[in-house]
Amino acid sequence: MVGFSQVGAESDWRTANTESMKSTFTEANGYKLIFDDAQQKQENQLKAVRNFIQQDVDYIVIAPVTETGWDTVLQEAKDAGIPVIIVDRMIDVSDDSLYTAWVGSNFLQEGYDAVAWLGDYLKKNNRSDDDINIVTLQGTIGSSAQIGRTDGVEEKMKDYPKWKMLERQTGEFTQAKGQEVMESFLKTYQDIDVVIAENDNMAFGAIDAIKAAGKTCGPKGDIIIISFDAVAAAFDSMIAGDMNVSVECNPLHGPRVAEIIQKLEKGESVDKIAYVQEGVYPADTAAQEKPKRAY
Repeated sequence: MVGFSQVGAESDWRTANTESMKSTFTEANGYKLIFDDAQQKQENQLKAVRNFIQQDVDYIVIAPVTETGWDTVLQEAKDAGIPVIIVDRMIDVSDDSLYTAWVGSNFLQEGYDAVAWLGDYLKKNNRSDDDINIVTLQGTIGSSAQIGRTDGVEEKMKDYPKWKMLERQTGEFTQAKGQEVMESFLKTYQDIDVVIAENDNMAFGAIDAIKAAGKTCGPKGDIIIISFDAVAAAFDSMIAGDMNVSVECNPLHGPRVAEIIQKLEKGESVDKIAYVQEGVYPADTAAQEKPKRAY
């Protein structure tokens, strides 16, 4: 029996992540899954984990809302002898033995990849010597994806003295909030060259705001759009000419978690950290890549 506490359903990525878990932990595969949607609230997750402990599940899987605040409830799971596997966002605990393994993305590397792509893109377009004004739509503040992507971009931007980060503001990983924040950026700053959206859904909101303001974006537009996740709708957006690139964040965690559980069932040791494979998908490859995608 596996208890899974999911953040919520804030994005296309999250929906794919949930589906991967549900399609892996089926009765046909020998599992019983208890699924709980936390609706973006950590207090709901803490309650769910305590319910899983009461139901004496064999494994607890958590996709945490934020990194901190987990020590007490994970100690309760440890005392009950239930292994905990963390997926997607990382957690920050005083004792790493409170969880067995973590499965997810190297968010810092994703930030590095975004900057590397932008540097190459500007060079190809003879804009390496231009002053480049950037705004960032950050994810949920305190989440691993937000921290890693923000830090990765900030660190590598130091190599580009002519790039300027005008402002960063959270769009909470949602399309509606991404649009709202982008509208505010467009009113505040006359000259935005690049929008970095820390997930695809916020990028879609930003694109709507840019078009509503009478501006253009994408490979043939005024504003470069860099996004993260690389869900199917991002490929549609690139094919439509609205988005320049999406850095992949692979949501298909179910099989990797099942692999860890099978090893634990056999009494084998498992790696503490398991990264999933990821790539970078620019607009000029979107049409050929989309049919190969599983999400």
